[in-house]
Amino acid sequence: MARKWTKAVLVAGLLAAAGQMGPAQAADRATTGQAAQEAGDSWWATGAPDPAAAPGELVAVRQVRAPGFGDATAWQLLYRSTSATGRPNTVSGTVLVPRRGYQGTRPIVGYAVGTHGMGDQCAPSRRIATGIEGESNIMRMFLDRGFAVAVTDYEGLGTPGDHTYVAGRSEGHALLDVVRAAGRLDGLSPAAPVAIHGYSQGGQAAGWAAELAGSYAPELNLRGSAVGAPPADLARVAAFQDGNGGSGLILAAGVGLDAAYPELDLAGHLNRLGALAVADVRESCVAEFSVKYAFRQLSLFTTVDVLALPEWRARIDEQRLGDVRPADPVLLYHSPSDELLPFDVSLGLKDRWGARGADLTWWATPAGGHITTLEFMAPAVVGWLANRVTG
Repeated sequence: MARKWTKAVLVAGLLAAAGQMGPAQAADRATTGQAAQEAGDSWWATGAPDPAAAPGELVAVRQVRAPGFGDATAWQLLYRSTSATGRPNTVSGTVLVPRRGYQGTRPIVGYAVGTHGMGDQCAPSRRIATGIEGESNIMRMFLDRGFAVAVTDYEGLGTPGDHTYVAGRSEGHALLDVVRAAGRLDGLSPAAPVAIHGYSQGGQAAGWAAELAGSYAPELNLRGSAVGAPPADLARVAAFQDGNGGSGLILAAGVGLDAAYPELDLAGHLNRLGALAVADVRESCVAEFSVKYAFRQLSLFTTVDVLALPEWRARIDEQRLGDVRPADPVLLYHSPSDELLPFDVSLGLKDRWGARGADLTWWATPAGGHITTLEFMAPAVVGWLANRVTG
């Protein structure tokens, strides 16, 4: 039992480094209180989606403080997007714009973060505003090049309703639409060169954005997408993590898919322990539920094998990347030593995109863990995208 607890703490620390907060900040209850206060702001519930509004139209905008981004102007925004099932929705996000000038039209980077959690307090916009965003160093790499950075919170993460975690189409829509929304801000342009960046959950979002851009947002001047360690095949990921160190992510994925596709009726397949666990996960950030539910099998919480149900299998299979050729260049990268998302998931995606003639760059990165790879590869990935943007 002691050995398992040590592994669970390690997993939680890695996940916290990816998207939530550093170890010292995680222990700082005052900082957490700041995030909770920000989460209670009624601005986030402003405006129901207008079915007549085009995707990417602004619903509300306000300028905010962004500790650690003193050389950039930060805008929180609500914008019109589209759910996984094609319904209009409202998504939140943050756009960071360098204060210094830029020669030509300033590029926009659509930035998709890795797993942050399920509760509204976990949204990257809330963490940017309170100075505890774990991927801020990478965002600054783009800002240092003069690029604007448009960060999506994804559907339901920050705004009312449950976060549709791992629902790929919803994530791809939200990412493309935050770029559209950014192009409507003063000083930015709808015709700006665009790059897409995402790792882990963000890699899934970036992959879906790359596949959807040609049909959903053909007007965007997309120059390239970086897709890092994506959960490109959820069935394979679930089999790998069920009962493993990342099993809390499987619970969260169940909540996210159920939010995206209510006919799945997750509640109807939970036992009493499962109902309590799901209620907890829905309000938690990743470092919390990854520790609490590590090394637990899904069968501990359910009355049936949920993943074998036909309706669940169908929706899980819908999330698989690789069935559409991205119209623009894509960088796909993954570490063979990844302990959270199996390397062969990206190998399969590489083969599927390659078979469809994608303009694909593939990096099997130097051996490293899931989070260490994100940090280690960031300069090279940012450089690759900058080269695509500037030609």
